[in-house]
Amino acid sequence: MSRATGRLTVLHVSDVHATRDGLLYDRIDGIERLRAVGSYAREAGITPEAIVITGDLIQRGHAAAYPRVQAAIDDLEQAAGVPVLTVLGNHDDPGAAGALRDHAAGHFRTVHVAGLRFVLLDSSAGALGAEQLAWLRDQVREPFGAGTVIALHHPPLGSPMPALAKAGLADGQCLLDALADSDVRAVLAGHFHHPLSATLRGVPISVGPALAYHQVMNAGPDRVSGHDQAMFSLVHLLPGGVAATSVSLETPAPLFSQPVSA
Repeated sequence: MSRATGRLTVLHVSDVHATRDGLLYDRIDGIERLRAVGSYAREAGITPEAIVITGDLIQRGHAAAYPRVQAAIDDLEQAAGVPVLTVLGNHDDPGAAGALRDHAAGHFRTVHVAGLRFVLLDSSAGALGAEQLAWLRDQVREPFGAGTVIALHHPPLGSPMPALAKAGLADGQCLLDALADSDVRAVLAGHFHHPLSATLRGVPISVGPALAYHQVMNAGPDRVSGHDQAMFSLVHLLPGGVAATSVSLETPAPLFSQPVSA
């Protein structure tokens, strides 16, 4: 955190796709990657106000993985020293996800951290629906502290990849309607497995990359494909806007290393 400059930091993780046992695609251990995020943040000196995980905590059909996810979240909170907030994605099981401590109050809820209001939404069905949208309007009716961050799995827009062009939030325009004239500083989402930044009706949208695997961007117009690259984002809320930086968990040997001049 850099309160002297007014910058607030959210460490944004998405699309863990944890399995109940074994490895996703025989290579990917989402649980260990969650723990690796904590190690990375500690070693890099990253000090966020909160960590937000925007859905697909598990791979579809692996509801038994939630206790392992909770244990990894506990380790991540301890490593980073800040709360970890989660929302559900289309791979998640809303019934089984009730075992997560963060969801004890429900799958859509408001949490206050470091002067920020985090509004956590449930788009596991691909849409928010009238009830949740009405609740959201009520939540953001009045401004709060340092502002509001919205977190959900499906972004309110499509991907530039043809195969994912219609994969955004089904009622995305209704979400933007609900946020009009509010104090929302950023919308954090995932789902696409590639980073994307946009501004819609004056609202900054940051789609984070995936912890599980990254989209092959030239896979073709009718295909999705993934390669083994684990990434997360650092979202900085600045006095005049938002900046998002994608970070890879891979640490290849540096080409050079030298001190930074004063």
